[in-house]
Amino acid sequence: MSLYENPLHPYTKALLSAVPIPDPVVEKKRERIILTGDVPSPINPPSGCHFHTRCPYVMDICKAEEPAFAEQATGHFVACHLYPGSRTGQSEIHAAD
Repeated sequence: MSLYENPLHPYTKALLSAVPIPDPVVEKKRERIILTGDVPSPINPPSGCHFHTRCPYVMDICKAEEPAFAEQATGHFVACHLYPGSRTGQSEIHAAD
């Protein structure tokens, strides 16, 4: 499944990096993503992308505009301004992956 093999959204990457791996050698070598910043309120979420308060790749557009849910590969969707189709009128990839 491409979600696990190639996570796109920064939050998905962070979540998957927290899943323990039963092989101690692999577990010791892998890199965990530790999120910083403020956890957004579910009652009063921030404007734009709801993850922007904790995202390591945050841009100005993330704070102002909610990203569109865009298909990046067959059946693999992401709502993130780092990827094509998520920005209105944009088609560039700005990912740091």
